[in-house]
Amino acid sequence: MTEIAPDADKDAWLAQSRKTVEQTELAPQAETVGIVERVADGIAFVSGLPEARLNELLRFEGGRLGFALTLDADAICAVLLDEGEAIESGSRVTGTGEIVRVPVGPGLLGRIVDPLGRPLDRDEPITAEDHLPVERAAPAIIERDLVTEPVETGILIVDALFSVGRGQRELIIGDRATGKTAIAIDTIINQKHTDMICVYVAVGQRATAVKRVIEAVQQHGAPERCVFVVASAASSPGLQWIAPFAGFTIAEYFRDRGQHALIVIDDLTKHAITHRELALLSRQPPGREAYPGDIFYVHSRMLERAAKLSAELGSGSLTALPIAETDMGNLAAYIPTNLISITDGQFVLNSALFAANQRPAIDAGLSVSRVGGKAQAPALRKVSGRLRLEYSQFLELEMFTRFGGLSDARVKSQITRGERIRALIEQPRFNALRLVDEVALLAALSDGVFDPLPVEVIGTVRERLAAHLDTHASDVVTDVTKTGSIADDALTALVAAVRKLAEDIARNLKPAVKETAVP
Repeated sequence: MTEIAPDADKDAWLAQSRKTVEQTELAPQAETVGIVERVADGIAFVSGLPEARLNELLRFEGGRLGFALTLDADAICAVLLDEGEAIESGSRVTGTGEIVRVPVGPGLLGRIVDPLGRPLDRDEPITAEDHLPVERAAPAIIERDLVTEPVETGILIVDALFSVGRGQRELIIGDRATGKTAIAIDTIINQKHTDMICVYVAVGQRATAVKRVIEAVQQHGAPERCVFVVASAASSPGLQWIAPFAGFTIAEYFRDRGQHALIVIDDLTKHAITHRELALLSRQPPGREAYPGDIFYVHSRMLERAAKLSAELGSGSLTALPIAETDMGNLAAYIPTNLISITDGQFVLNSALFAANQRPAIDAGLSVSRVGGKAQAPALRKVSGRLRLEYSQFLELEMFTRFGGLSDARVKSQITRGERIRALIEQPRFNALRLVDEVALLAALSDGVFDPLPVEVIGTVRERLAAHLDTHASDVVTDVTKTGSIADDALTALVAAVRKLAEDIARNLKPAVKETAVP
């Protein structure tokens, strides 16, 4: 330490003393310490910490983390974010003065992380641009813009009947094992042709199911532009609870910089169960179906964060596809009704359609998009106007004609057209259609190309269509892909190309199959 003579300037001596204290870190520090009274089932009751705030991040002895869920007069109910085996009664707890944050930035792209941003795929650390709170306010109404740009899912029935717009919240709901996750993952995979960043959040899912999802994206999609946030069924309830919020914060980073993001929450039913578990363990009063009264607010404040921002804020967007599970198709249950009222529409998956091998098993009567045609590409809107009406009429007629013969020629033609529509909207997984392919198929359907041909032709046409159009209508393909619109003469060229392909395929079918064709 540099010596200063007693007769030196007093201010210089004081400045040197302060510098010495700072360098040697001898400045006293006050720290408030709490004590764990009891711990079980991912919940710890802590005494002390009178200055703790709601949702404040707490650090337990041994480096374990948690956050304050409720603040009572004599205790704090803390939710553990790590396994609690090392925490026991008498363990010390300190407040951090911070709320739960998650790393954000391009460094997360292509990575698999837990809801706190800790890597699960490899030991390489996450390179974060910033750390943002998992709980953030939704954009105000004046900060939003109209939803007018489509999210191209590559699924014909979705793009044609229930178009999803960038900035929309579209619920995917249905019974267990009806293909809900498959629709969301096919949508993520199809974004490899677009500029959208995708965030997949697994809440309470089996590790094997999550592994299959990640492998599907890695094999068919663009994993380098995806982030996987995983809180599996084996994770602590605290991690499962914050997982959707963390996923939204990660996606909002890209939205707020003028980019477009898509987030899939798989699923909010398990998130609601976790919320009920934490609420009952923390002694909050139960309400309908034992869910606490704030479950609607929990989901609404989260899903409201999906939005299309105004031009002044960069015109970025965040589209949400939350998934929910029903029991025996009961859409009137507490959580389904909550989520239906929060979102801008829903894809309802029907277990009977799924059992009949109609995939995706979307119920055209119960499904709806409250944005719909306003976010649909002009070319697709031009050819899909009557599709839903014709399909609904076919389903009614099909039910009545089961009890008798077809006596009316008009009814026969409607049945014929409806069977072709049903064959057209059946689509295998990982076989996404381009916009121009969807326009060509619907235009050909409307023009009656498939009516005189066997139904079996349609599946083969769908498989070969992309290569056929690239060869015989390349100018139209380029124009539709670039502008999203189509002129009448170009539409005629597409119909002619599809007609030629369909007739060539029909001629090559076996005679036994050709005899079953409707004349």
